[in-house]
Amino acid sequence: MTEPDVVLVERDGPVATVTLHRPAVRNALSPGLLARLREAMAALDADDAVGAVVLTGADPAFCAGLDLRELGSGGIDPSAGGDEGRPSWQPWARLSTPVVGAVNGAAVTGGLELALHCDVLVASERARFADTHARVGVLPGWGLTVLLPLAVGRGLARRMSLTGDHLSAAEALRAGLVTEVVPHAELLPTAHRLAATIAGNDRAAVRRLLRSYRDVEAAAVGEGFAVEAATAAEWAARHDPAEVERRRAGLLDRGRAQLAGSGEGGP
Repeated sequence: MTEPDVVLVERDGPVATVTLHRPAVRNALSPGLLARLREAMAALDADDAVGAVVLTGADPAFCAGLDLRELGSGGIDPSAGGDEGRPSWQPWARLSTPVVGAVNGAAVTGGLELALHCDVLVASERARFADTHARVGVLPGWGLTVLLPLAVGRGLARRMSLTGDHLSAAEALRAGLVTEVVPHAELLPTAHRLAATIAGNDRAAVRRLLRSYRDVEAAAVGEGFAVEAATAAEWAARHDPAEVERRRAGLLDRGRAQLAGSGEGGP
């Protein structure tokens, strides 16, 4: 039975919480889930009453990335161009509203890219991060090769991408990927307090300051996003969906083995 494509949206004053809700498949990104996520983010950004958005996933994961079963069958094109208002290197349309990512578990590959497009990240002690594009045999198209080195530095970014190994919550904090690690039960309250603080500031000033940060970042990376998008499109034109499916089982087994070795347990 296919896991339904559900995105939950809750409001608490000026703070909105968006939850990816496909827990049986660790919130893996299907075309339907992506469409609903984009719709939810656009609607909240257009609402002047919303001052900040918290993005999270239904336990036990934040997001396991693209649904490899659909990718392996040719159902997802990770290099597809952007829809209206969304460049191909962004998972959702440009937002003026700050997004706080509350990473409750695994943020892997496409899930890591979602996290990188948040403005601030806080993490549960159960969070972990990995770029497994090379293990699967696909290339990133949502700006990972630009945003990951900005977040953790050149060397660690390349190590993560070339090995596919996981980064623990504590390691992510030391690297600067997340700003805070809290006990799992405190994650959403912490993220909501942070979002409420942001929403309580001058709304126009917050949005303009955030735009300035993004403009400076874009100027610094130059053609980086365009280079990644072109590389991903060229690779996708010749990648074999059957090979992705073959690699899927090995990827899952390797992830379980790594988690068992770290003492975290779970699939």
